[in-house]
Amino acid sequence: MPRRFLQRYMPKPDTIRRQRSLRFMAPLIADPGLWLLTRRSVANAFSVGLFCAMLPIPFQMVVAALGARLSRCNLALSIGLVWITNPLTMPVIFYFNYRVGSFLLETPVREAPSRISTRWIAEQMNDIMPALILGSLISAVVLAIVANIAIRLIWRWHVSHHWKRRRLKRRQRRARVESEFDD
Repeated sequence: MPRRFLQRYMPKPDTIRRQRSLRFMAPLIADPGLWLLTRRSVANAFSVGLFCAMLPIPFQMVVAALGARLSRCNLALSIGLVWITNPLTMPVIFYFNYRVGSFLLETPVREAPSRISTRWIAEQMNDIMPALILGSLISAVVLAIVANIAIRLIWRWHVSHHWKRRRLKRRQRRARVESEFDD
C-alpha cells in the first residue's frame, strides 16, 4: 500500500489535538503508535473499521476508536472506514446482514411492506433482531479477516514490485555506466 498516498489524506495528530471539540481526547490520541502507517497497523485498522461498520449499533466510530486503541492500529483509518455504513448504504448492508442471519437461523425472511414506517420497524424488531445481529456478526468477522489478509497481500505485492523496479533501474544505470567506460 503506498504510504505516501495514505499520508496525503490522513489527518495529522496535532491538527486533531488543536481542535476544541476533540481536546478531551488528547491523552487518548497522543500515542504515536496510533498514527503509524505500517503493513500491520493498516491491515489491522481495516479489520477494526470494517468490523465496526457491519455492526448495527450506535456510536460505531467510538467503538472503532476503542478497537484501534486496544489493537494499536491506525486510529484515523479505523474511524474513517466505519463510514462505509452511511445513511445511503446502511439499509442495503443491514438488509444483507439480516438475510445472512435468517439463512443461518433458518427463519423465513420478512418482506418489507410497500410503505415502511417507524411503527412497522418497531413492531418487527423483536422478530428481526436475532437474525440481524447474527448476520451482522458473521459478516463483520468475515469482512475483517478478508480485509486484513487482502491489505497484507496488497502491501507485500506493492513493496516487492517497488524493489523489483529499483533493482531494474540500478541494473540499467550500471549498464549505462559500463557502456560509457567502454567507449
